[in-house]
Amino acid sequence: MTTAASTPVRQRGRSGPLASLASHSILVLASVIALFPVAWLVFLSLGPDKDDYLHPGRIWSKMTFDNYSFVLQHTSFFDWLKSSLIVSLGTTVLGVFVAATTGYAVSRMRFPGYRKFMWLLLITQMFPVTVLMVPMYQILADLQLIDTYLGLILVYCTTAVPYSAWLLKGYFDTIPFEIDEAGRVDGLSPFGTFARLILPLARPGLAVAAFYSFITAFGEVAFATTFMLDDKKYTLAVGLQSFVSEHDAQRNLMAATAVLVAIPVSAFFYLVQKNLVTGLTAGGTKG
Repeated sequence: MTTAASTPVRQRGRSGPLASLASHSILVLASVIALFPVAWLVFLSLGPDKDDYLHPGRIWSKMTFDNYSFVLQHTSFFDWLKSSLIVSLGTTVLGVFVAATTGYAVSRMRFPGYRKFMWLLLITQMFPVTVLMVPMYQILADLQLIDTYLGLILVYCTTAVPYSAWLLKGYFDTIPFEIDEAGRVDGLSPFGTFARLILPLARPGLAVAAFYSFITAFGEVAFATTFMLDDKKYTLAVGLQSFVSEHDAQRNLMAATAVLVAIPVSAFFYLVQKNLVTGLTAGGTKG
């Protein structure tokens, strides 16, 4: 009696060794491509001369942290950092609150024109910054909000809220309506249901909206340059421009400042990264 030689059977959903090697190689290559600009920026920030970027090979023999010392001790870096954090966190808190209440209302309530309202939010994103600059400046001037943090926060919310409202509306659609009904049975008001039952379940979506709002405010330049007149109130993105003049560019100091600027963003990303993937995927499952 002869028995047939047993052959390994590949389980469904599992790739072979060659496919696994190819996928890992692609991921490694993508990681290198993504990390190279960051590593290159850090490397250039260690060069003591402003023209070292033209001869990067010479940096190896004269690496120094003097650029960081100069930026921290002889510029308004901490004033710029304070302004950036005030504006970014203010935009995040106010923007996410408005976007969450808007997205929840459109997701749960069927008032006349609710679809047109959401499309109107998207239409506001069609206009370029140069078109909005003059009317926004006039509005802020009439409200006496030029050169104030509140004025800049309100301007940034006009960009952060529409996208975040659409994102959160899609995420709220994935939360069963029965939870709202259970809240009403327990005697909660509509806002109480929203605050105590819905928001905890929508934490991943809120994390994505918060991250988008923070990044929008932290890295924006055009509005901050126009509406903030006091150099002590410049944000970090605007402060970077102080290293560039008509006839000179201190690129070594710009590189060091850019590395320092990335630290708060990286820290904020670390705080919300656990919920980012869940929020992005769940928010797009329903329109």
